Amino acid sequence: MNNKKLGILAGLTAASIWGGMYVVSKVVLDVIPPFVLLALRLSLGIITLGAIVVWRGNARITRQQLMLVLGVGIIGYGVSMGFQFVGTKMSTASNGAVITSATPAFVFLFAHSFLGEKISKRGMTALLLSTTGVLAVLDPRSVRLAPDLFWGNLLLAAAAITWALYSVLVRKVTQDVGVLHFSLFAFIGGIMLVFPISAWELGMQEIGKITYGIVAGLLYLGIISTAFAAYLWNKAFEVLEASLASLTLFAQPVVGATLGVLFLGEQITPLLVIGGGLIGLGLWLASTEDFRSRGV
Repeated sequence: MNNKKLGILAGLTAASIWGGMYVVSKVVLDVIPPFVLLALRLSLGIITLGAIVVWRGNARITRQQLMLVLGVGIIGYGVSMGFQFVGTKMSTASNGAVITSATPAFVFLFAHSFLGEKISKRGMTALLLSTTGVLAVLDPRSVRLAPDLFWGNLLLAAAAITWALYSVLVRKVTQDVGVLHFSLFAFIGGIMLVFPISAWELGMQEIGKITYGIVAGLLYLGIISTAFAAYLWNKAFEVLEASLASLTLFAQPVVGATLGVLFLGEQITPLLVIGGGLIGLGLWLASTEDFRSRGV
């Protein structure tokens, strides 16, 4: 399997995992406050990847590289996820899904600015097709733009922008730092910001009853949705041009909607079918495009 196929598979797998985690997250969030849950997820991610790094015994990273990775981690796992949590709480889940679907568009902009990637007409067509497809799947008619949701919607937009920035920086930094080590230290950077907030939140809100199901859900969120999926997402941006890698994120709402049909009794709608087809077409166009850059 060549690097392009490997990268696309890694990105699609990560996005699919994230698309399926919302059912689990909903159950766990009824018991554990959001920032406490994020701190636990990052902690499990650190333990999981840390164990692999220790087992492999080849942790090599300079002090300058470490500080850079920690900073990128703060942007991705501290600032961006924080914006998403608070924004969703102040807005609605539907708004969050639609607004954060703008992430690939911002990746295109940042990739041009920071990486020198030149996107052709085919690349832009792929973005437009995929964006149209994801909007069809999510159905923007469900979005509420009431004044009382303004700040929440604004934070969700900030989450989309900062996750796009994080993803482009992954592409830049992983040219010098291995993806495994990058992922581990990025988690550490994120938890440096999240932990104090989670401690404050824990003082304001109690944790509910912890059952075996909650523990299983937490392990899934920490090991699969955080450690494994984040590693795959970072791997996609290491081996692919950022513009192409970003389009794999559009698998997330398709998987989420499909799981809703399978497990929640939701109906298969024409918009779901059309949207999934457009996303697939956009990704195919992008995968056959020769994205050119002036260097990373």
